[in-house]
Amino acid sequence: MSLLRAKIQDVFNEPACEQNRGKDAKARKEGCSKPLTPGAAAGGCAFDGAKIVLQPITDVAHLVHGPLACEGNSWDNRGAASSGPTLWRTSFTTDLTELDVVMGRGERKLFKAILEIKEAYGPPAIFVYPTCVTALIGDDIEAVCKRAAEKYGLAVVPVNAPGFVGSKNLGNKLAGEALLEHVIGTLEPDDAGPYDINILGEFNLSGEFWLVKPLLDRLGIRVRACIPGDARYVDIACAHRARAAMVVCSTALINLARKMDERWDIPFFEGSFYGISATSEALRQISQLLVKKGADPEILGRTELLIAEEEAIAWKKLAAYRLRLEGKRVLLNTGGVKSWSVVHALMEIGIEIVGTSVKKSTVEDKERIKQILKNDNHMFEQMAPRQLYAMLSERKADILLSGGRTQFVALKAKTPWLDINQERQHAYAGYDGMVELVRQIDLAIHNPIWRQVREPAPWDCQPAVREERPRTRIETVTLHAVQEFSGTTAGDFGEC
Repeated sequence: MSLLRAKIQDVFNEPACEQNRGKDAKARKEGCSKPLTPGAAAGGCAFDGAKIVLQPITDVAHLVHGPLACEGNSWDNRGAASSGPTLWRTSFTTDLTELDVVMGRGERKLFKAILEIKEAYGPPAIFVYPTCVTALIGDDIEAVCKRAAEKYGLAVVPVNAPGFVGSKNLGNKLAGEALLEHVIGTLEPDDAGPYDINILGEFNLSGEFWLVKPLLDRLGIRVRACIPGDARYVDIACAHRARAAMVVCSTALINLARKMDERWDIPFFEGSFYGISATSEALRQISQLLVKKGADPEILGRTELLIAEEEAIAWKKLAAYRLRLEGKRVLLNTGGVKSWSVVHALMEIGIEIVGTSVKKSTVEDKERIKQILKNDNHMFEQMAPRQLYAMLSERKADILLSGGRTQFVALKAKTPWLDINQERQHAYAGYDGMVELVRQIDLAIHNPIWRQVREPAPWDCQPAVREERPRTRIETVTLHAVQEFSGTTAGDFGEC
């Protein structure tokens, strides 16, 4: 536990974070995340965050050492996609019970589970995740993994991020530390070249990195390792021979990028593949970093030719949607890199941004939003469902872009909604991804169902009473009962 505590303090002291550098020593030790209350995950615990970062490594067996529920709640937590191996889709857990805890059988059960996985699947590596229970009872995960690796002849990586140590974001960073300590640099590639790069913090959600990789291939740029999206263990182990790196989600893996720069002289920048301009700028910066590291400067010219060609194609496709969407108002309830990259992407085609959440955004993200929107009036740290519903029901936005948690708020407010978080079904990265995002927004806003659901319900729309004769006593009593039940008055009848 003392080693884990020291590692956590090291993660909190992140020199690459401008916000962290501005704090005093005491505030820096407290980290950026709010402390968790006992029994509350606060949007995800450290174990969940570590598993999010590492599970998309597709040919690795991910073994959770703890009760069955920990694996059940963390399985399939991202919509990442694989172009080959499917081992990462198989759940492995030691299924620790109360009797195992009392009898002290946790370490033996873990050792046996590692052997069973090796014999049944033969993976290149096994990642072991301790949980709150196994960390609290003192199971020595590091020692078990080391002994198993020596005896069975394969990489067994301890990912020391039990849930109680902090938030999901802290778990993201601890996963990066595990890769640095046990994986990256353990193998040497035999084909290292001047055009090798790493992409960090890209999860290949819905396969969207596959929309970007062909652009890099056309430039002769090879992705040595995409961490973690559609990654292979060997690629990550050889990632230290890349010449440059791009960080897509700095809040998750900025520590990994910074330490790889310090150890192996791999310069990095933070960019985004969401939006036409952002994608073009990312390609330019990748080429520029490679040239600084010794690549042929002619790649800069080829990059500009590729950008001009792809932008022309994308804008031609988007022209059909501009007239239908220009002036439409969008409310974003997301965070992180999407809080500014999606904003910039939508504004490029004339969509108005009425608000964007910055709950999970860094100081750098917030500064980018201010530069894009020219003010911070449309930024909100947190919006309660009641406030979100009020804003949507008053028609202050034409569509809500968010994750699945708030979709029912939008539906209750009879407002179109589109998923842009990790559960999404469509890929939005790159030039083609931007066209797809705009197409999905157009389909959602102009879906005829919204006109229908906003019309009065049939039971609120009674036909006018055409009879001239006086009502009988029974008819009068019945009419009053219907009015009282439906909350209408006599003047409401016949208005629909």
